[in-house]
Amino acid sequence: MAWVIDSAHTEVNFSVRHMMISNVRGQFQKLSGTVEFDEANPAATKVDVQIEAASVNTKDEKRDGHLKSPDFFAADQYPYLTFKSKRVEVKDASHAHLIGDLTIRDITKEVTLDVEYNGQAKSPWGTTNAGFSAKTSINRKDWGLNWNVALETGGILVGDQINIAIELEVVKQPDAVPAEAVAA
Repeated sequence: MAWVIDSAHTEVNFSVRHMMISNVRGQFQKLSGTVEFDEANPAATKVDVQIEAASVNTKDEKRDGHLKSPDFFAADQYPYLTFKSKRVEVKDASHAHLIGDLTIRDITKEVTLDVEYNGQAKSPWGTTNAGFSAKTSINRKDWGLNWNVALETGGILVGDQINIAIELEVVKQPDAVPAEAVAA
C-alpha cells in the first residue's frame, strides 16, 4: 500500500557535539518521499526519501551557510540526501530495524534505523495517517564530511558522531484503479 510522507508533520532532526562540551541541534526542513507500508507484512515495507540539503536549519544563518558549503553538504553540487530501504527486520508488533542506503555527497553507506510504529488514525479530512519514530547514529566522516578545527584546549570543534531522530507521518493513498477496470 502506497503512503506519501506528510512533510508538515514530519521532522528529520540531528545533533552533534560542539567543542566537546555541548550539543548543537538542527533539522532539515524540506523532504519528500514514499513509503510502501504493508500492514499485513511489515517486513515487506519499502521507504524512499529525498531530503533537500539546502534546507538545513540550526537556527544560526552563518553555521547553516557553512553546512551548505563544500566543507559539508556541498548543497549546490549535491542537492539531496537520500535514503532507500533494503530490508526490514521486525522485532515485535511496534518495533523494527529499517536497513537501507543513506547517500550524502554521492557517497552511499548502509545504515540501520531503530523504528517504532506509533499506530494509525483517521484524520478529520478522511485520510488514514500512520506515524513512526526512528533514530540512528552515524559517523559523518564515512560520508566525506571531514571539516574540523583543533581546539587550543585539546579536542575538536565538531564531533564525528551525528545522532539522527526522525518523526514521520505518512498518508495512505487511494488504491490505484486497475487499467482493465478503467477500460470497461
